[in-house]
Amino acid sequence: MAKPRKILTLNAISARGLARLPEHYTVGGDVTDPDGILVRSANMHEMDIPASVRAIARAGAGTNNIPVKKLSERGVPVFNAPGANANAVKELVIAGMLMGARNIVPAIKFVESLSGTDEEMHKATEAGKKAFAGSELPGRTLAVIGLGAIGSYIAEAAIKLGMNVVGFDPAITVDAAWRLPSQVKRAENVEDALRVADFVTLHVPLVGATRNIINAQRIGVMRPGAVLLNFAREGVVDNAAVIEALDANKLHAYVCDFPANALKGHPRVVALPHLGASTEEAEENCAVMVAEQLTDYLENGNILNSVNFPNVGMPRESGFRLAISNANVPNMVGQISSLLAAAGLNIHNMVNKSKGDMAYTLVDVDSDVTDAMIKQLSTIAGVLAVRYLPAA
Repeated sequence: MAKPRKILTLNAISARGLARLPEHYTVGGDVTDPDGILVRSANMHEMDIPASVRAIARAGAGTNNIPVKKLSERGVPVFNAPGANANAVKELVIAGMLMGARNIVPAIKFVESLSGTDEEMHKATEAGKKAFAGSELPGRTLAVIGLGAIGSYIAEAAIKLGMNVVGFDPAITVDAAWRLPSQVKRAENVEDALRVADFVTLHVPLVGATRNIINAQRIGVMRPGAVLLNFAREGVVDNAAVIEALDANKLHAYVCDFPANALKGHPRVVALPHLGASTEEAEENCAVMVAEQLTDYLENGNILNSVNFPNVGMPRESGFRLAISNANVPNMVGQISSLLAAAGLNIHNMVNKSKGDMAYTLVDVDSDVTDAMIKQLSTIAGVLAVRYLPAA
């Protein structure tokens, strides 16, 4: 019989995603001692995460609201849904480019300010519309900083709109490189991409190296009149530098998904209320992806799309499986194998992979594993968590 599991939800999660969890799971916002947590935007940094938790699944891409480092120290993987919201963000970025190029928001505000009769409004419209004349996208150059799933989608869409695209990503993956249209020109660094761009869109995570990746110095190398778009993270742009550049007519417009007092009320800033992934389709896609990943981890120990653990998948060829989270240190596999051999447990199959400081081992053995053996494995220096996953 399948082991009953409990999943705590910290936000409203798409019903389509929740339906991917096994029927015997108990799921809800008031679950105690959960095996896993499903979360969207809830801030978990001050949360007392129960010791029972074996995994966290974020129904979205970013994990800034989750204490990933602390969870790594406990041997708990944090899953996310890369690419599940890519189309939603892509469409909003295209809308942002059009808003910036055609001065749509200032034009709407101008119309809303009109008064008088229809004839008077018509005359004022004809007299004032020249102030909002814009430019078209074909032939313009878009710089895409960050070429993951979202950046690649945007590059492809921009090319179809007749734009030239230059991209930069210092850590582009093989999969992302395959997704990237061949027409995208590769920049050697951020500055090279900025120098040639009429539009710049950012799609990088917020880490130490990317905080204020767009600052006064880098804005200085941009073309006069460029449009900057930020649908990545608030901290990747220096708001003060952007305002200064807008006031000096160095930048034509700033379109972002992150309102701030420094930006509020500026006539050439369009700040949206974090709408990037706010579509029904994106929320469903994210929920489905992480629900399936969480289930496979809890039931089979397989890991896919974890921000702190390596991808590890192994088909079940035995009814007796161990899943071991450990620090990436020498001789871990040897110590695990030696203990199992000493207990007379034959290894049927084994996979060990690492990611940075973290490593993860799946072991299928040919007979049942005792509680005493699990305790012995847990005493190995560097082992963070041991789970026994016998077949249902």
